[in-house]
Amino acid sequence: MSPQTTNEVMLVIGLVSVSDRASGGIYEDQGIPALQDWIASALTTPYRIEPRLIPDERTQIEKTLVELVDVVGCHLVLTTGGTGPARRDVTPEATLAVGTKEMPGFGEQMRQISLRFVPTAILSRQVAVIRETADHAALIMNLPGQPKAIKETLEGLKDADGNVVAGGIFAAVPYCIDLIGGPYMETNPAVSKTWRPKTALRPATPQPQDNA
Repeated sequence: MSPQTTNEVMLVIGLVSVSDRASGGIYEDQGIPALQDWIASALTTPYRIEPRLIPDERTQIEKTLVELVDVVGCHLVLTTGGTGPARRDVTPEATLAVGTKEMPGFGEQMRQISLRFVPTAILSRQVAVIRETADHAALIMNLPGQPKAIKETLEGLKDADGNVVAGGIFAAVPYCIDLIGGPYMETNPAVSKTWRPKTALRPATPQPQDNA
């Protein structure tokens, strides 16, 4: 992570894994570790992680999302799990309930990426919203439950020659955070190349040099 500019607000990212069995200790959660690893590889600006592991209960999901945005002050919240058609899958409903603006493009692109692998990706119901309060706003996005799918949807897909064949959703996240008043985010272009209009670009922050 790069040095932080004086008086610049620290980026806060909430990670929410929604799973009855993982939250109940039946098996080890894989969603939060996968998200933490990917974020560590992708972000070059300072950040703080706020993890939460909760069951598939709509009331609990809504309460957690509201707490992360309104109380903790997260600028970005990523959820994993609970987005299928099963009766216990209620993450999208909880997310929509706490949002003030829906951002349908994120879910649409996630399904386009996953459909390259399995036809059942059309059953996924991931959504994204902005939650706004009087003095704060955050982007909340539902991600798939499997670590491989999390990486693919965030990062996108490349062919054997390194050419992008499907853009990952995270490329649009930093500019979205700009637009809602959050901290300026920089990424490792080898993992996720951020897109911003030229008028929104800042000089790149110098990265620490390895003296070894």
